[in-house]
Amino acid sequence: MTMKLSKRSTLGILAVITTGWLSGCGPTILIDEDTESAGDDMTSSSTGMVEPPNPVTTTPPPPPPPPPPGDTTSSADSSTTEPDVDFIFDPDGGAGNDCDLWLQDCADGYKCMPWANDGGSSWNAWRCSPVAEDPGARGDPCTVEGSGVSGVDDCELGAMCWDVDPETLEGHCIDLCIGDESMPACEHPQDTCHLTGSGVLAICLATCEPLIQDCGDGQACVDVSGNFTCVPDASGDMGAPGEACEFVNGCDPGLFCAGSEFVAGCMSVGCCTAYCEVGDPVPPCEPGQICTPYYEEGEAPPGFELLGACVQS
Repeated sequence: MTMKLSKRSTLGILAVITTGWLSGCGPTILIDEDTESAGDDMTSSSTGMVEPPNPVTTTPPPPPPPPPPGDTTSSADSSTTEPDVDFIFDPDGGAGNDCDLWLQDCADGYKCMPWANDGGSSWNAWRCSPVAEDPGARGDPCTVEGSGVSGVDDCELGAMCWDVDPETLEGHCIDLCIGDESMPACEHPQDTCHLTGSGVLAICLATCEPLIQDCGDGQACVDVSGNFTCVPDASGDMGAPGEACEFVNGCDPGLFCAGSEFVAGCMSVGCCTAYCEVGDPVPPCEPGQICTPYYEEGEAPPGFELLGACVQS
């Protein structure tokens, strides 16, 4: 029996980025069963998040630099609230926000950046950080101070260092979203804006083709919040077909983390399976799997009508 897969199914891999570091890899992405895209004209919300049992912490970030001359700061609402299920973070964030990421209202020579103000591994607040003398632009290599969530790097105003190696503290610059939370956008049309942590992190990630896997080295093309996006490959030594996974980018490039009900013998919350092209006489599926349409009939975006997923028959 075959089954059609809606982009709202677990197999559709609607996901939200979190900032846990996995075996020295970059950000991992949690499986989410019901997430709206935060694209060029949409806001995001999510429910049903499956959190990792033992989030890995990173090196605590350094203390913030002295307030820039003439800088006026505003305090975030300090009322106690329940944490959002779509992101691992403390909504109160300890000291609150020092600036507004959307307004970039820091003093000259500084930029508003997401960071972890509690010494943890998740971005949970905004701070004013100095802009480097010779900052990098989108796609340029970059370096952070302290950790990948310190909020201090050598990218230009409106950009941040992403996919940071926790040992070398090196990554590459990506753009922060522009506009506002009601209408987030990206400067480059080939990017898509993604909001997580109630908007604490608002980043532009490159779109891609899952059947081609046209991202750079160390990247994988997976469905993030309804958009196929280049994200860090966090599979490490795992990620082969049928192997257990908890993160959307926890599988080798060309594969993704599907719900356990779609992969025979899967004993985890999810297991890796391959993308495929519907109608391919020799799809890259495992024995006992068939290439099934990824989207329900009529729901596929233009160009993705033949996108499929290898699932148990």
